[in-house]
Amino acid sequence: MRLILSALLVLTLAACASQGPTATNSLSSLPSAQNQQAVADTIRKTAAAKETINVDKTSLDSLSGPDGDLWGRIRRGFQIPDLQSDLVDMQVNWYAQRPDYVERMTGRSQKYLYHIVEELEQRHMPTELALLPFIESAYNPQALSVAKAAGMWQFVPGTGRDYNLKQNMFQDERRDVLASTSAALDYLSRLHDMFGDWDLALAAYNWGEGNVQKAIAKNEAMGLPTDYQSLRMPNETRNYVPKLQAVKNIVANPQMYGLALPDIPNHPYFVTVTTSRDMDVTMAAKLAGMTVEEFRSLNPSFAKPVILGATSPQILLPFDNASAFQKNLKSYSGQLSSWTTYTVSERATPAVIAQKIGVDADTLMSVNRIPAGMRLKAGSTIVVPRGDDDDEDISADVAESAMLAVEPDVPDTRKMLIRVRRAQSMSTFADRYNVSISQVKSWNRTHRDSVMPGQLIVLHVPVGRAVPAEPGPVRVETVAASSRNRGGVTKIGTHVPESKSVSKSAARGGKASAPAKVTRVTETFSGSSKVVKSAAVKPVAVTKTPKSTKSTDKKKTQ
Repeated sequence: MRLILSALLVLTLAACASQGPTATNSLSSLPSAQNQQAVADTIRKTAAAKETINVDKTSLDSLSGPDGDLWGRIRRGFQIPDLQSDLVDMQVNWYAQRPDYVERMTGRSQKYLYHIVEELEQRHMPTELALLPFIESAYNPQALSVAKAAGMWQFVPGTGRDYNLKQNMFQDERRDVLASTSAALDYLSRLHDMFGDWDLALAAYNWGEGNVQKAIAKNEAMGLPTDYQSLRMPNETRNYVPKLQAVKNIVANPQMYGLALPDIPNHPYFVTVTTSRDMDVTMAAKLAGMTVEEFRSLNPSFAKPVILGATSPQILLPFDNASAFQKNLKSYSGQLSSWTTYTVSERATPAVIAQKIGVDADTLMSVNRIPAGMRLKAGSTIVVPRGDDDDEDISADVAESAMLAVEPDVPDTRKMLIRVRRAQSMSTFADRYNVSISQVKSWNRTHRDSVMPGQLIVLHVPVGRAVPAEPGPVRVETVAASSRNRGGVTKIGTHVPESKSVSKSAARGGKASAPAKVTRVTETFSGSSKVVKSAAVKPVAVTKTPKSTKSTDKKKTQ
């Protein structure tokens, strides 16, 4: 009788709710002797998270149902044929050797597992799929992979958008328990319709349907089987279905593997409420009598410290906490939200913006997750503390279109291409243009420690900075000293060599028989040639001298 009365209260609540589906089966018309299981099923469906209760308008009565074994319900819904292989045995042993890990992830699942099983049963899908988040994320809705896949079901951004999961600066529905579960089951159902086999559908969920289709086509072309175990695939996908089978085996008989599963009641862990007013996450947790950590574990999609009423948020709360939330909200007369938004009109650093609007720069960076050394681009929207006289909530337009774009806080630069004209070290080259060696190597994707003539080097230099000219090469050539009309040219401080014949003749005291040669050096600066001139050097005739004066004369001729 108590169950029937509870069900009647639930239906009354649902009938007057302004949002969410209403119950379609009226229990008031059912005979009192009808199976109590039907009553319990109705309670479950009404109290499931799909039933969103507007706490601004509607009363929230306690919803309850008969306790039972959720694990047993999952076992009864198994439909996928068992996979038997050495990989399955290996994965079972891996879990069996890590009881602490199994305990942690099954403990996390208690909040979400009932809802997922409900969804699967309503879609007539195998309950093995309720175990898939154990493989994807260990049932952690905050999980984020290196490929940017997020949430329990690990949606990458693109696939999330394909399945209408909102991703904006205020909310990421890939982490939303309700939205991501619905999207994941839609995706899995589509894959099963595509391949007609759950193992292949699961492989496609992990690897992508296009890759699975190509693998099937390749096997068909070679006349090979096209089942899951016959396809060539990456190791991660090869182990994906065996991991799920291993978890299934453990759930089916945990004692066989020396493991224990936590008791999970066969009724909803949470209900969904909504409000039209902006509310701080900390305030919502306080009104519900929960810690912020507990609140976020059920509501991980809220990316900012404020929940926007304009988006009709779905707030998940445990049964008792939902009742407390509604009661406390009605009696609370203070400010629910302490945050608003500010749109940046021009590029600026967080410190400049903080000074302009009179807030703490560290708070600004922390709340908006702005990395150090970055500045905001024009048009960016940030969350800032709300003033005491500001009672306007954030609009729906801002909630949907707001974006935050940052860039490194460095001077504006221009790209330059420098053609090297002289072999030199990378250090010398970098010093000339006042940049670091690592920057030059990065911009040019090189690991060399020198640059060579003719090489084109990319530089990024600050706008307005004067750039020095690249020094040209030194060209050395020899010319006959007899070409007096052109003149012998030497670089200052260089040695003019004597010809061998002159040296030998001088040693013998004879005359020179051939003209000497001198060195011409042309040094180029910034595309023009600069020639350092000197007088032409005439050949010197050496005469024989007496031995007594030979040493003195030699010094003079040198």
